[in-house]
Amino acid sequence: MYEPNVVGDWQEYEAHPGLRVRVHRVERAEPPRGRDEAAEGLTYFRVRVTVENRGERFFGVHLEDGQLDVRIGPDGEGAFLDWRNSQFIEGFDVYPLRRATAVLYAAGAEAQLTQLDVQVQLRVDEEWTGRKLWAGGVGLAEAAVGAPAAPGREGLAHQVSAFLREQAEEGTA
Repeated sequence: MYEPNVVGDWQEYEAHPGLRVRVHRVERAEPPRGRDEAAEGLTYFRVRVTVENRGERFFGVHLEDGQLDVRIGPDGEGAFLDWRNSQFIEGFDVYPLRRATAVLYAAGAEAQLTQLDVQVQLRVDEEWTGRKLWAGGVGLAEAAVGAPAAPGREGLAHQVSAFLREQAEEGTA
C-alpha cells in the first residue's frame, strides 16, 4: 500500500538517478504586504520544497504554480495559495551536488492547519514526473514528526499510515 511521505522526508525519482525532492519547513508566516485583507480570518503559512541533485549530470527543473497543491484539515479542503508572492523554480538547471528551493505561501483556517497534505509534480528536462505526497502540519517540528512516538501516543506518520490502512481495508470489504 502507498504511504505518503512525512514532511521533511526526501523522495527520489527512479527515472532521474540522483534527483530527489522534499517538502519541509512548514511554518507560520506573516502575510506579504498587500495580502493582509485577503488573508483576514485565515492563518498564513509557508512551505519550502527543495530539489537536490546527487547525480552525475544536471537536470532542468520546473516547479511552478499548478504543480503544487496544498490540502488542509480532515476533509482535504484546498488552502488559499498565494501564487503572486510565492517563489518558484522556473527552468533552472540543478547541477550535481546543488539544490534549488521553491517557497509557497498559503493560508487557511487555524483549526485545520494541524493536518496538511502537499502534493508535488516536478517537470524534469521537459518530462513530467509522478506526483508525490507529503503529510504534516503547521507548527509540527520535522524532527518530532519523524521521531518514534512516545509510549501511549501515536506520531503523525503512524496516524497517517493507520488511516490509509483502514481506508484500504474498507475499500476491499
